[in-house]
Amino acid sequence: MGRASCPGCRALRRRVAELEAVVRDLQAQLGRHAGNSSVPPSANPPAAPKPVVKEPTGRPPGGQPGHAPCVRVRLPAERVQQVIDHLPTTCRVCQHPLPAEPGPTDPQPTWHQVAELPPLAAVVTEHRGHCRTCPHCGARTHRPIPAAVRARGFGPRLTAAMTYLSGARHDSKRGVEEVVETLFGVPVSLGSVAAAEQEMAAALGVAHAEAVAAVRAAPVKGVDETGWKKFGRLCWLWTAVAETVTCFQVHARRGFDGLRALLGDDPGGVVVSDRWSVYNRVPVRRRQLCWAHLKRDFQAMVDRGGPAAAIGNELLCFVEDLFVCWHRIRDQTRDRGTLRRNIAESRPAVREVLERGTVCGCAKTEVVCTHLLALEPALWTFARAEGVEPTNNAAERAVRPAVLWRRRSFGCHSEVGCRFVERILTVGQTLRRQGRPVFDFLAEAITAHRLGQPAPRLLPTG
Repeated sequence: MGRASCPGCRALRRRVAELEAVVRDLQAQLGRHAGNSSVPPSANPPAAPKPVVKEPTGRPPGGQPGHAPCVRVRLPAERVQQVIDHLPTTCRVCQHPLPAEPGPTDPQPTWHQVAELPPLAAVVTEHRGHCRTCPHCGARTHRPIPAAVRARGFGPRLTAAMTYLSGARHDSKRGVEEVVETLFGVPVSLGSVAAAEQEMAAALGVAHAEAVAAVRAAPVKGVDETGWKKFGRLCWLWTAVAETVTCFQVHARRGFDGLRALLGDDPGGVVVSDRWSVYNRVPVRRRQLCWAHLKRDFQAMVDRGGPAAAIGNELLCFVEDLFVCWHRIRDQTRDRGTLRRNIAESRPAVREVLERGTVCGCAKTEVVCTHLLALEPALWTFARAEGVEPTNNAAERAVRPAVLWRRRSFGCHSEVGCRFVERILTVGQTLRRQGRPVFDFLAEAITAHRLGQPAPRLLPTG
């Protein structure tokens, strides 16, 4: 009986094949880095590929010839508190005295503005409740300080400043305490900072609801989620980014309940996302898969080696061509018609490579390729739908400051703290997208909240 038909030999060969697959999987796990997985660059292992280092061009640092100059912006007249005129008194040629007033042919004066901070100190108002003795009966009558005044120790602008520092600039409560005392001359406690955050969370409730309604109605939005902490336990911070609004929501779940809390039961419009399974609830024709994430998946195929490497290399070539074409669309050197023609040519070839990947012999690569074939229309939505991009970079950039804040603050310790996080992130990033000042909006919101007036609008009404 030959070795080919020996039961023991066949069992050994099967066992060797199984162990080789295990070794490949373990090597793939050890080889995970930011270029082939969701591992952040800060967690790259020592053996990860080094970041691409550009070769020196030989040009001097700074702006290059032809670069548009960055000039100082002249502040308007209402922002100028003092004007100092430098007048010539005698002619530079004949030394004749010159008039103080400009003549009809004199050019406009040149200008140079110097900005300076005045001595900073918060304006402190002391309320006193007086008592008077009646000259007739001798009874004493006390006029108490109104309860609305005694309820708060800080005005709306100082409250807005504290919450701006903690929520929009992500300073710690001790950092806010130091800034307020150092710059404004007002001693505050950590509890006062926390109380200001709670009040601001209530004041921004209407604005946050407005943002939620806007992203649900938006024709295109990028969606992403990242871990958060509440009471030391893992929860999730969801974000959705549309053209003029960014919305955040803290939720206990990463599943469909979390997505539904942000976008509603039936998310409308086109949703740009990664391949996380919860987004499969969105119809495939209204999805766009992020090609930046796919690029990492394809690189992981190459790094696994074996039969998957050839599949990954072919798919990476498609990714490179796609991004080159998209960058030219974005800088308006090509039109979208060219993009659609290129996609029409590339799409069958990409599908053919994915089909080969489903039977390549590498289990992980087969799973990825099978999943992508099931979602294949979602690879190309950006080519047919205006306003859709091939990557989810907008949502990735929106969530990045929140990730850094989480690492410094370790999340929230109360439910109202979570509300403050989601609302201040929503308002801050939405206003920045619109080019509006964040601090002024916070001051208006807290003032309206205290007076019982309508909250300021977060989104344009036109």
